Amino acid sequence: MRLSLELIRILAILLIIGGLLSSIVFTLYASFGFEIANTNGGMPVGIAILLILFVLYRNKLQFSGFYKGKGMT
Repeated sequence: MRLSLELIRILAILLIIGGLLSSIVFTLYASFGFEIANTNGGMPVGIAILLILFVLYRNKLQFSGFYKGKGMT
């Protein structure tokens, strides 16, 4: 049960925070006059956002979730 809640939490983090970060980046690019949606620039931005979320999860968010496995108190 806790594992499934943790997976739902991870998916929500990816969708909500990832969506917010991508909209901020796209708005910033648009303010400089670039059309990132019409070029191949969206893929590196998406990969960078996923890497940022992975590091954030592994360093901070992992210890505040539902799952209490070995080594986690």
